[in-house]
Amino acid sequence: MLSQKGIIEKMNLLGKEHKPFLFAVDFEMDNGFVLENPFSQQDILFNFNSITNFSSQENDSLSPSLKVYAKSFEEYDKQFDVVRKGLLRGDSFLANLTIKTKIDINISLEEIFQKANSKYKLLVRDKFVCFSPECFVKIEDNTISTFPMKGTIDASIENAKEVILSDYKETCEHNTIVDLMRNDLNIIGSNVRVERFRFVDDLKTSRGNILQVSSEVKADLNYDFYPKLGDILFKLLPVGSISGAPKESTIQIIKEAESEKRGFYTGVFGFFDGHNLDSAVIIRYIEKVNDSHYFRSGGGITINSSSMDEYQEAISKIYLPF
Repeated sequence: MLSQKGIIEKMNLLGKEHKPFLFAVDFEMDNGFVLENPFSQQDILFNFNSITNFSSQENDSLSPSLKVYAKSFEEYDKQFDVVRKGLLRGDSFLANLTIKTKIDINISLEEIFQKANSKYKLLVRDKFVCFSPECFVKIEDNTISTFPMKGTIDASIENAKEVILSDYKETCEHNTIVDLMRNDLNIIGSNVRVERFRFVDDLKTSRGNILQVSSEVKADLNYDFYPKLGDILFKLLPVGSISGAPKESTIQIIKEAESEKRGFYTGVFGFFDGHNLDSAVIIRYIEKVNDSHYFRSGGGITINSSSMDEYQEAISKIYLPF
């Protein structure tokens, strides 16, 4: 593992030399890795829209199963109350609260990686697997794009798309994150603009389909950004959609409410091909601790949030992506 300084320096160097690499950074921005020539190793597997170092080995002998041991609403409500008090004080407008849920699965992390229907996948063997639907940033042709994702609903609900797009709380939450990402991109780029606002994706899961709402925000990089890839990334971290706004005071609320480090969960991982960079938020995350497995999930909390609704949303995001 590398420190924050080590990650930045190595990304800057490899970017300057236009050498491909895979990277990941934890939520606390304390640890991570940068792997040069990631196709030459198998300890860490990845997939970025079919760019992968994994050779498929189909194995349909098992019917995947998932059993969820959800924490009680009373436990969640105590965490929610910490966040709500921070919102009432004015320390935050939006805070992302996450939970850690014990699960039983009958397949391995590698099999989940193999079977997962997801744009972005990462497997650190015997540690965790991520099957993320959320792009963080892309850099292509001197343009940087980010895709904040906020708003989730069960697709089986009648008129689900109209319901989620007209929901006042969800609209406020999404607007806050889009504004935050516009401000973040303005730090490292120019001509910041919202290309697409609140578009809806349909995701298939083991517990039914869900709809998720995203936007696309872009900026221009009118300078030689390659020797500064690490610096650019860390100026945008932690990711706004899974921290909140304003970031610094919101992160203090999150630490108090969650009472443990997130580690790689809600960090970022990415792939640089020598010219373009693609990256994702480390959500939809299963970690292995000793012989047990845990699913990490959560959602954004605003002053208009209902504790029960947010609890149910966090539980609904526990699924296998096939």
